[in-house]
Amino acid sequence: MPKDEFEWIQQHTPERYSHPGVIEGIGDDAAVYAAEEGFDEILCVDTMVEGVHFKKQTMSAYDTGYKALAVNISDIAAMGGIPVYYIVSIAVPSSWTDEELQNLYNGMGELAEEYHMDMIGGDTVSSDTGLVISVTVHGRVEKGRHLVRRNARPGDIVFVTNPTGRSAAGLEWLLEHGRDSACPQPFQTLTAYHRKPRPRVKEGRVIAGVAPSASLNDISDGLASEANEIAEASGVHLQLNKQDIPVAGELEEGFPEDTYWDWIFYGGEDFELIGTVREKDWPLLKHSMKQEGLSLYDIGRVKEGDSLVTLLDGKREERLPKKGYNHFQS
Repeated sequence: MPKDEFEWIQQHTPERYSHPGVIEGIGDDAAVYAAEEGFDEILCVDTMVEGVHFKKQTMSAYDTGYKALAVNISDIAAMGGIPVYYIVSIAVPSSWTDEELQNLYNGMGELAEEYHMDMIGGDTVSSDTGLVISVTVHGRVEKGRHLVRRNARPGDIVFVTNPTGRSAAGLEWLLEHGRDSACPQPFQTLTAYHRKPRPRVKEGRVIAGVAPSASLNDISDGLASEANEIAEASGVHLQLNKQDIPVAGELEEGFPEDTYWDWIFYGGEDFELIGTVREKDWPLLKHSMKQEGLSLYDIGRVKEGDSLVTLLDGKREERLPKKGYNHFQS
């Protein structure tokens, strides 16, 4: 880990900030920023633990930093918001070199630059086990426009932004072969979905703008788990149609059907968006997404009844349980 924390802070203090709202950034006991009139503030935090959420075997330091920020930006996207600032706290073991730590921050910096985000604080401590990285992201959304899970109503259309399951497939390859092995197609695409997920901020902004009564959730623990969270929060039954759920070509071409459907429903770490929208708002939302070059799939309907999720496959209907996929479970 860094020998001098203050020197480390100085190395990562930006010369300028993207947002004029920063009053005091890195260098004091806390950051100070001005709230923007007409917006509500959003805060979220996620923590990644080495050996639990990532391994050096599957993720470079650069990819780990990138993903640590991406998973938080995805939470902002699920509220229909804009990511603005972030704070980073890391617990560093002696097994991590200064070069690796620099690459960790470089990974975050690449994604932050894309979204014009400013790092405005953080903390660095030592760890006796693996590396722990905790990222807090501040975002904003226009007043009255934030999206939540509890907005689903009977009659709504259930949608998803893109196919799921690719991240889990990529992780399976990385666990078997390691990140330094030559990676053929389609596995290059699949491993990229796992190591450098794309937060769906633009999609969330379109949904919030066109359908502020929609429900929305990001897919961190699998399509089935996140659909169940919407069902529970809204007190409704989500019925998904199997034939309408998109399947990535890389999965259809390279894996048995039972395997890729398990990844689609329970693989997790796709960071796509699943939600519901009033039927009357669907045509405009679909059109608006198409105009922006974005995908949106109608995958089911919201029904009255108990808080659960079912899968309709022809005439057969079965319950989809709320469970996630533990990638590193022995």
